[in-house]
Amino acid sequence: MDTRYLGIAELAEVPSVAVVIDVMRAFTVAAWAFARGAERIVLAESLDEALALKTRHPDWVAIKDGPRAPGFDTVNSPGMLRSMDLRGRTVVQKTTAGTVGALAVKDASLVLCAAFAVAEATARLLRSRACDTVTFVVTGEDGRAEEDLACAQYIALRAAEGTPAAAADQAAPFLRRAAASRAAEELATGVREGVHPDDVPLCLELDRFPFAMVASWDAGVMTLRAGEVPGAGAEDV
Repeated sequence: MDTRYLGIAELAEVPSVAVVIDVMRAFTVAAWAFARGAERIVLAESLDEALALKTRHPDWVAIKDGPRAPGFDTVNSPGMLRSMDLRGRTVVQKTTAGTVGALAVKDASLVLCAAFAVAEATARLLRSRACDTVTFVVTGEDGRAEEDLACAQYIALRAAEGTPAAAADQAAPFLRRAAASRAAEELATGVREGVHPDDVPLCLELDRFPFAMVASWDAGVMTLRAGEVPGAGAEDV
């Protein structure tokens, strides 16, 4: 599998297959939203769009980065989201990097959104589609976020090898890189707002969920949905 690792600003052309990575915290949050029962996640282009969607659909759950704000139900924190009952709900998510990255590749034939929590499922889906060329979009820090790059490289490794054995052992150095990243430090030390004490550990959980997250256009909005991938559960690794 031919792989490229690009920041959002480096996307000069539309890739065929794109895997958009935001470990801390957009797509860890998205994974938890699906685990808590969300039916779909709408990726908003702006805070104004997120609020407009929430106004039109009061039963939707709106999420943003940073501190709590009027009109939004919660913030982009897996630690906070994991206690919410989202069964059958639509979530609207707007973040600084992750949602921006997904929208930047909206015309790709296949768009996956990923973090460590769904790494194996994402790799298995890439293998099942026999993807020859994959562009990993490293969303954080203008493409330099160590946690996102580490996750992208780990998923690429798993997708290429295709063997379930020893995945946890393979992941260890990638998880260490993510744990030592600037984002992890900022979350742990309170530099960023809207943070739960468990956010970093939750973002570093490997293969917590057995589904991959696929984004596509649906009624004029970029919509993320979860689909289980056979054999992708943590028990297999």
